[in-house]
Amino acid sequence: MSLESVRAFFAEKAPEISVIESEMSSATVALAAEAYGVEPARIAKTLSLRIGDRVILIVAAGTSRMDNKKVKALFGGKPKMLGLEEVAEITGHEVGGVCPFGLKTPLPVYCDVSLKAFDIVVPAAGSTHSAVKITPARMAELTSAEWVDVCELRPVEAASA
Repeated sequence: MSLESVRAFFAEKAPEISVIESEMSSATVALAAEAYGVEPARIAKTLSLRIGDRVILIVAAGTSRMDNKKVKALFGGKPKMLGLEEVAEITGHEVGGVCPFGLKTPLPVYCDVSLKAFDIVVPAAGSTHSAVKITPARMAELTSAEWVDVCELRPVEAASA
């Protein structure tokens, strides 16, 4: 369902944006950067979190790290990453392909300000072999995302460790 639901999302809401596919896996930030020929920070990773009884998605720059204290302060609870099965069940996307587009269940989406450093970012598109190239502002607009400051950017050397 996943890749198809993302294609349907863009066909309806932004037909000018096309899903790109790679024969290489893009399941991690490093693999995605290699597959799509961009630096790791431009990969827009989507974090699937449970905070209390709420599930939210946070999209952030690939080399950023979520700051638990900032998330807790903003959302009023301790964030916990969803498990593998839970991610697929709730989002409709497999881990490594999770994105804020074409979701199985409508979820609140938040874009971290770390994405604003880039003109174009590359989020996954529902599978471990697909992505889109999009401006951070357009991604936020299409997903009705709210901008938040909940991550810390890391130097590239630290990010790959």
